[in-house]
Amino acid sequence: MNTYDLTNRVAIITGGGQGIGYTVAKRILDSGGLVSVWDIDQGLLDKLAESLGADDHRLQALNVNIGDLDAVKKGVAAAIDKFGKIDILINNAAIVGPNAPTWEYPAQDFIDVIHIGLVGTFNVSRSVVPHMIKANYGRIVNVSSVAGKEGNPNAPAYSSMKAGVLALTKSLGKELADYEISVNAVTPAVAKTTMALSQDPEFLKMILSKIPRGRMLELSEAASMICWLASEENSFTTASTFDLSGGRATY
Repeated sequence: MNTYDLTNRVAIITGGGQGIGYTVAKRILDSGGLVSVWDIDQGLLDKLAESLGADDHRLQALNVNIGDLDAVKKGVAAAIDKFGKIDILINNAAIVGPNAPTWEYPAQDFIDVIHIGLVGTFNVSRSVVPHMIKANYGRIVNVSSVAGKEGNPNAPAYSSMKAGVLALTKSLGKELADYEISVNAVTPAVAKTTMALSQDPEFLKMILSKIPRGRMLELSEAASMICWLASEENSFTTASTFDLSGGRATY
């Protein structure tokens, strides 16, 4: 496994209590970085220090609802207070919502999925970017989905939210192109996460059948790409999308 030089780089990772976010947090810590992990599940946060094997000065665990802009501002202030800067932002937090056709989809669930996954990503980016501009350095990686490219049937909210994350990535990346700040997105296929595995088995079977690799994405594979995008080596590419779909995506 390659090692990325993230020595003394400070990262905020939303939805970092489990799944892709957790795996990225561990990889950044193993690469010499410092991490502020945000999650809304306090139980997951309580276990972080022990499970990640990080000492207090390198790891911060914050209960933050990214759908609440005031809570996000407080989280950013707490990260700055502890670490003094923010070099990396991994916008990973999202919710999936139920599986149903668009004409039967619960209206409130649609609103909730969009609010957490898209408005929340906007809230965190809006609050972190001014600190990166001041330092003239930053790496932002937004975790979208192949569903944001192609649309999954019976997942209209999730597909729409992840498509919005891709558009936000391109917009913000172009706005920040004059700075030493890159903004990119990754589009995973279904991965071995608690959130993904909680979906209807028939739905999982359907989306798995679309992957030419014939298997789910491993969390370590997602972390490898995300951490490279978060490194100083990624100095030119911005406002772009990187595929993690196992061959499913056609563009």
